[in-house]
Amino acid sequence: MRDRFRINNRIRAREVRLIDENGTQVGIIGVREALAMAEERGFDLVEVAPNAVPPVCRLLDYGKFRYEQSQKEREARRNQKQADVKQIRLMPKTADHDITTKANQAKKFLLQGDKVKFNVRFRGREMAHPDIGRKMLEDIAEQLRDLAVVEQKPLMEGRVLSLLLAPNPKVLKAAQQAQKDRLKQAQPAEAAATAEPGAADELLDEELDEEDELDNDAGEFDDDEELDEEDELADDDDDDDDETATRK
Repeated sequence: MRDRFRINNRIRAREVRLIDENGTQVGIIGVREALAMAEERGFDLVEVAPNAVPPVCRLLDYGKFRYEQSQKEREARRNQKQADVKQIRLMPKTADHDITTKANQAKKFLLQGDKVKFNVRFRGREMAHPDIGRKMLEDIAEQLRDLAVVEQKPLMEGRVLSLLLAPNPKVLKAAQQAQKDRLKQAQPAEAAATAEPGAADELLDEELDEEDELDNDAGEFDDDEELDEEDELADDDDDDDDETATRK
C-alpha cells in the first residue's frame, strides 16, 4: 500500500483538528502541540483528512494502521468481481436452432454477471450482405432483452460484425439474491443430515440384522420341514417292512 497519509513531521498544517487514540475529539490545536502529545503517549500523528479545514489528525500506531488499511483494500479488491467478456461465434449461415442454443448459453453467462459478445464472421462474398448478420444480432438482442442491455450496438470491424451485451443490473441482483436464498434453505437440510453422523449407519445395521433374522427363520423353517418329511418317509418304509414280515 502506498504511503498516502502524512505523518508526524511531514504534516504541513500549522493547526489540526486532533482525535486522540481513544477516538475522542481533542479539538483544534497547534501541530507542534499535537506532535508533542503523540510522542508523549507513544503514538504517531497521522493526517487522516488532509482536505478538511483544518486537517484532521489522529493519534495512531501507524504501522498497525497501515497494515489494517492494506487488509481492507485487499478484501475490497477480492470482493470486486471483474466481469469477463464471453465470446460467442456465429456465421451468416448459422441455423436458427443453433442460434437458439447460443442464446441460451449467453443467458447463463449473463446471470453469472459476465458480458457477452456475439461475433458474426463473414467470408468471401458474404461481405456483400452484412444486413444478414445485423438482422441476426438484432434478433438475439431482442431474445435477451429481459436479461441484458446493449452496451455496444452491432459494429463492423473488418470481416466481423459484433454485438456486446451486458447483464441487466436489476435482473442480476435478483438472480444473486435467489441463489443466496436457495443456499440458506439448503443449510438446515445439510445440518439435519450431519447432526447425527451415526444415525444412518445404525439404521442400516438394524435393517441388515432384521434381514439376517428373516433369513435364519426361513432357513430353520425349511430344514425342519425337510427333516419332518424324511421322518415321515422313514416311518412309511418301516410300516411297509412290518406289513411284509406279517404276510410271510
